[in-house]
Amino acid sequence: WACNVSVDAPAYDVAVAGTHAYVANSSSGVLVVDITNPETSYIVGSVDTPGDARSIAVSGDYAYVADYSSGLQVIDISDPTSPHIVGSVEATGGWTYGIAVAGEYAYVTDNVAGLLGIDVSNPQQPWIVHGVSLPYCNGGVAVSGSYAYVATSGGAATAMDLHVVDISNAYAP
Repeated sequence: WACNVSVDAPAYDVAVAGTHAYVANSSSGVLVVDITNPETSYIVGSVDTPGDARSIAVSGDYAYVADYSSGLQVIDISDPTSPHIVGSVEATGGWTYGIAVAGEYAYVTDNVAGLLGIDVSNPQQPWIVHGVSLPYCNGGVAVSGSYAYVATSGGAATAMDLHVVDISNAYAP
């Protein structure tokens, strides 16, 4: 069996927390799906984002969205039926693609700036702490311990590179 919640735009990413799935949906922003019973899953809430929601991570009462042309969007999901944007950091002139959250930092890939480290300790006022220049930074990012693992296109349609960035010092990766 499979559950199917259908929407009219591409779903680029999903994060699951508790009994809800948070879907990054390109033209609708973020959709909140109740997955208590996977066979009868249904959308319980949504919030539109300024750009195209490409990647999503959830930590505590917040969802963090890499929103293609508008940067990072921080969404309060404490009430899944009424999610709302509480903070943002605008794009750096590029497009944001991937996101990972670790502790008080969100790590966002940006095709112009590379890997951005964003302090989200105050979700209403996130700010860019650092950037690591990586060419063609249009892939995903994952964080484990003191390292961020970043996928880039390498400049060719078929080439992918993996960059490992030491983030043990948030101000000097």
